[in-house]
Amino acid sequence: MLKRLSVLWLTVSFCAVMFSCKQTTQVKGIELDVSFSETELSDNLMADMTLVWKTADDFMKMTQDLHVYIHFWHGTNLLFQADYVPEPPTSTWESGQEFTHTQRIYIPPFIDEFDPDFKGEEMLRMSVGFYSPYDRSGESKQPLLDQRFKVVPPPLDTPEIIYEQGWYDREIDPESHLKQWRWAAKEARCIIDNPQRDALLVIRGGVNLEAVPGQKIMFKINDLMLDEFVAEESYFEKSYSIKKEMLGEGEEFILTLATDKAFVPAKLFPDSTDERELGMQISFVYFR
Repeated sequence: MLKRLSVLWLTVSFCAVMFSCKQTTQVKGIELDVSFSETELSDNLMADMTLVWKTADDFMKMTQDLHVYIHFWHGTNLLFQADYVPEPPTSTWESGQEFTHTQRIYIPPFIDEFDPDFKGEEMLRMSVGFYSPYDRSGESKQPLLDQRFKVVPPPLDTPEIIYEQGWYDREIDPESHLKQWRWAAKEARCIIDNPQRDALLVIRGGVNLEAVPGQKIMFKINDLMLDEFVAEESYFEKSYSIKKEMLGEGEEFILTLATDKAFVPAKLFPDSTDERELGMQISFVYFR
């Protein structure tokens, strides 16, 4: 495998475009610096995003505890968001202070480089601002930053993941926690390119605690048990630093995701006609 499909690098020229230099925001008395753990970003990439807030002498104290929205746009499409609740609360901020927040973000695949109109790069826009969680009108939004950056194709050796067996079709619900997912049967397999190097594996998913309480989840790489745990919450995200020795010598390796219990919705819930055997929901498997 090792084919380049629609996975593209977001190359951010930090000083020229954004993020490496401190930015004076549109809110008086606040300066914001945004940076990433990777100097080159791509779609289908996980990275740590750090926001450093500084309040100047002319900072005007806030009367509310506001939240922060961070939206990434491709054209008019909201590609993903990374909103969070500041700690300490914004109502306690004073002039001459500095606050740092770091969180992991996942940039999903979004560019079709085989599109005849694709010219080798795209533009993404990041918008950052404050908002009140109690305001449903949207009038409380206070824009802070609005920046654009280029997107160009990725390296050719980015590992490809094939959802081989035990998987159902992708489902999408923007209102749900996972946004999109595939249901796996009691056991499902992925075939993944072996990059012959250390890599990061992240698995994000969910379980139905009402249908299958005390469900055990197991992950294996080839015949090696990587992890097993009992799902105590409806959603999980597991990260593993994978050593190249664990992947074997072949060009590909097998990632198995299994559960000790599965359920058929139609047999448990009177209003359901779903006859599928369901194990767990998988929002994505990330390997790079």
